[in-house]
Amino acid sequence: MLFEDQLFEKVSVLEKAEYDNCQFINCQFGNAYLNNFSFLDCTFTDCDFSMANVSGTSFKNVSFTDCKLLGVNFNDSNPFLLQLTLNRCTIKLGSFYGLKLKNSHFSDCILEDVDFTDADLSGVRFPNCDFSKAIFNHTILEKADFRTAINYSINPDQNTITRAKFAYPAVLGLLDAYKIEVQ
Repeated sequence: MLFEDQLFEKVSVLEKAEYDNCQFINCQFGNAYLNNFSFLDCTFTDCDFSMANVSGTSFKNVSFTDCKLLGVNFNDSNPFLLQLTLNRCTIKLGSFYGLKLKNSHFSDCILEDVDFTDADLSGVRFPNCDFSKAIFNHTILEKADFRTAINYSINPDQNTITRAKFAYPAVLGLLDAYKIEVQ
């Protein structure tokens, strides 16, 4: 089944299908099973995906704005052509484990307790993002831009940070692993 160029407002149940160039506004997908759905060139605004199951789901050039994504494991989604844009979203206890997110963009997001282990975030910009308790382990952060991001803790010995951009005072998050005191 294919839905093209459609607007979905205040829905909580979707048919398993391919959604192409669709808009979703103020939808409630908390605890929803969205397994093996396909979203291409879609936008989600003011939607709640808390604890949604997205196993096998395709997110190709998908934008989330002002959405709540609590406990969403994007690492279970289909990684083929995965491209996300997240603006002013709250993502807590989520996972991007092992994903290639080179073309993705995160802006003004809360990324609390989010797992980026083994992810490739090369060149990704994170303007005004809050990374409280986020996990970076064996993460590729080459040319990533953290200049206006806060609360990150990144161990330079366990992550690739070549040519990544940081700003003071948040850059001190690169020293957390060394248990030193900077005054």
